[in-house]
Amino acid sequence: MPVLTSSDHLTAKSTLRHRPIGSNALPGEPPRVRRASRTQTPQPDAKTTTPEIPAWRPATRLRSHRRQRIPMIGIGIGMVTAVLVVFLGQLVIGWMGTTWNDLHYGYPRTFQVDAVVGQGDSAAHPSHFIALNLHGQIEIIELPAGDASHAKIYLGPHLYGPDAGLMPVTLQFVDSRHTRQPDMVVLFQGQQVVFRNAQGSFHAPPASP
Repeated sequence: MPVLTSSDHLTAKSTLRHRPIGSNALPGEPPRVRRASRTQTPQPDAKTTTPEIPAWRPATRLRSHRRQRIPMIGIGIGMVTAVLVVFLGQLVIGWMGTTWNDLHYGYPRTFQVDAVVGQGDSAAHPSHFIALNLHGQIEIIELPAGDASHAKIYLGPHLYGPDAGLMPVTLQFVDSRHTRQPDMVVLFQGQQVVFRNAQGSFHAPPASP
């Protein structure tokens, strides 16, 4: 059996460099950094953190203002259009009315009718009446039994206004008293004046005080 010398003593374990079991690191090689696990949550870096961008929201106030302006503009256009339509309608109606009166009554406005009024006339020879609007003055000419040599002229009311001379005048004969002597009714501008038939002639109504 060989004898151990002092140089052959075993080195103390405390002086040995610890080497992990199963490690592939060589002596003198720096320790390898452990590989991060996929399950670990990465910590955000303060320098590279992206600022949060707020979510986009529609400008409701702007839309509401636009929605309010559009109806107001439409209402304004509608009102202007309605005024123009009414104005043009009045012009067209007035022109049509004047043209109609020109065709039927001429100028000056003239209306003629035959009637038996019991003043020497008969159904075979009725009296002839002509109603005129001469520049606003109403005149009625009577030809008893159609005889122009015995013509009578009755003055009616005077009309006023810018279109007074364009108003047609018509006549009606109404026997309201059943005497076979009908009264003469003068019609103009929606009004009427009654001339009484008495003593072989027509009499204008008394003037109002």
